[in-house]
Amino acid sequence: MGEDFPQDPKKQLVGAIEAVFRSWDNPRAIVYRRMNDIPGDWGTAVNVQSMVFGNMGETSGTGVAFTRSPTNGDKHLYGEFLMNAQGEDVVAGIRTPSPIDHLKQTNPAVYEQFLDICSRLENYFHDMQDMEFTIERGKLYMLQTRNGKRTALAAINIAVDLVKEGLCTEEEALLKIEPKQLDDLLHPTFDKAALKKSEAIASGLPASPGAACGKIAFSAEEAKERAKAGEKVILVRVETSPEDIEGMQAAQGILTARGGLTSHAAVVARGMGACCVCGCDAVEIDEENDVCIIAGKKFTRDDVISLDGSTGNIYVGAIPTVKPEISGNFATIMEWANKYRKLQVRANADNPRDASVAYDFGAQGVGLCRTEHMFFEAERIPAVREMIVASNVVQRKAALAKLLPMQRQDFIGIYKALHGYPVTIRFLDPPLHEFLPTKEEDIRALAKEMGISYEQLLETVHSLHEMNPMLGHRGCRLAVTYPEIAEMQTRAVIEAAIAVNKEGGNVKAEIMIPLVGDVKELAYVKKVVVDTAEAVMAEQGVKVEYMVGTMIEIPRAAITADQIAKEAEFFSFGTNDLTQMTFGFSRDDAGKFLGDYYSKKIFEFDPFAKLDQTGVGELVRIAVEKGKSVRPNIKLGICGEHGGDPSTIEFCHKVGLNYVSCSPYRVPIAILAAAHAAIKNK
Repeated sequence: MGEDFPQDPKKQLVGAIEAVFRSWDNPRAIVYRRMNDIPGDWGTAVNVQSMVFGNMGETSGTGVAFTRSPTNGDKHLYGEFLMNAQGEDVVAGIRTPSPIDHLKQTNPAVYEQFLDICSRLENYFHDMQDMEFTIERGKLYMLQTRNGKRTALAAINIAVDLVKEGLCTEEEALLKIEPKQLDDLLHPTFDKAALKKSEAIASGLPASPGAACGKIAFSAEEAKERAKAGEKVILVRVETSPEDIEGMQAAQGILTARGGLTSHAAVVARGMGACCVCGCDAVEIDEENDVCIIAGKKFTRDDVISLDGSTGNIYVGAIPTVKPEISGNFATIMEWANKYRKLQVRANADNPRDASVAYDFGAQGVGLCRTEHMFFEAERIPAVREMIVASNVVQRKAALAKLLPMQRQDFIGIYKALHGYPVTIRFLDPPLHEFLPTKEEDIRALAKEMGISYEQLLETVHSLHEMNPMLGHRGCRLAVTYPEIAEMQTRAVIEAAIAVNKEGGNVKAEIMIPLVGDVKELAYVKKVVVDTAEAVMAEQGVKVEYMVGTMIEIPRAAITADQIAKEAEFFSFGTNDLTQMTFGFSRDDAGKFLGDYYSKKIFEFDPFAKLDQTGVGELVRIAVEKGKSVRPNIKLGICGEHGGDPSTIEFCHKVGLNYVSCSPYRVPIAILAAAHAAIKNK
């Protein structure tokens, strides 16, 4: 600061207090608050106490200890101490400390006294304690105690042990485990020793947890082919689109230069349980020469990189990964959580594999099956493109007829994987241009493959171009223009249900019409769905249980929910688009400026990662109240990416939703968060 250190003790004290208060707004503190959902207006406190000294000779010392292992939860004293030292010496690593048990030899009396205090503190607080102490000339002083930070594995083991020891109830034990911590138990992680020796060269947004390493692949097709040949690859793209789905599935991890936490890459990767880092500004990609620059260093397809989806860090070379070990106590925690939660937990799953993972993790159904992801597979996309370039209804229906058996088989697989739990199937949502190429050489190649002229296909590509496709010809608007698409999808849903029920299944199909903004849109598409469903059931002489509902993702739909509820048997809040349209932010581009919003205290969190309860949440409340006023038993859920966020889940519990839906790999997190919500809001 350019000032001499004050000699007046009072000024020193005031300066120290002011420094603590100032620390509340330093960059690290702001990031920490955002990570841990701590409001910025809470402020911090200062505790002033007299000093004791551990550096007054060999009968003095200082140390830090935990009453149980913060690594695995084992019940034994865990910590370190230094004789003739101050606390900073232990923390800074200037000297090598001794294990806390060695204090028994150094000063047996102090050690026994310390053991007794540890036991008393843990019994009083009913939790594992993190303590700091100083010994001054043979006398023990306790400086502070607090509930100790711990790994996910330790949190689970400690919670179960505390119940066994009678120190807390099952409900209290559940509240001691942070739901987000469970992510660490569900994905591979880097070997800690190897990670310490590695230095990150860049970082992006931690879009999907886990650890991955492999050689760089610059296209989805390349990733798929190289993975088939046995290579481990990382898919590196400027951004991903639905047509990249197969390459994303084949890759060990995904890295994008653009996009936020709810971009296509992030959403799909979380659904797959794949590691993903998004929006890394340090990445530049030269697609023509298959080269990328990361933080100024050039990489080719022969170079290996490692991604940490939990931190967003990027490393050069391969870092060994380890599979997480989940103890039997994990099942006990899930059993308790299921006992106390009120909200159902479903999963977003687009194929039988994801649906099976979700079921194994405890999901009670599928809350969102995005049918467009089924259309991008290699053997299907030709029929989709044939449907798009069709010049009349007859040609369009002929192309859709090729897709029908494939779509039906997908639904059969998903129904079977859920063993009778309900499945919400969202009809085709994205604009049709996403299924067609944009580069001249790709358009020429596709035209040749389809047996049409380049000019004809180019005209179709141009006709589908939109200035703002996210607000364009998509969702229910596609079904209004091309009702035959909804007819085909309905037939696939109902025929699949009949097939599974004939084998002893008990299918509960929920057909969801996306992007509705007006009740007349829903009424039109619903009639197409119901007429087709009834025709299929009449043809086969069999009835199946199905519902028709809608996705509330346009503000107008939320405000007119009482009208929409006259047609919709259920609402599912698509909070990704609802947030985007309420704020007027592009969820793919907002990451470029949200950092400025955090630093200037305009926002405290990313509204695409944690629900904005004041604005977007108010629209949800309005829709819930209006929907129930017309249809008291309407089924209500949320299927946006917010469905796996603990604070959002508590909000959903409070406003009266029936279920939340999230990535299959976040189902245990959502189950625990739902239990927290029920326990806290009895």
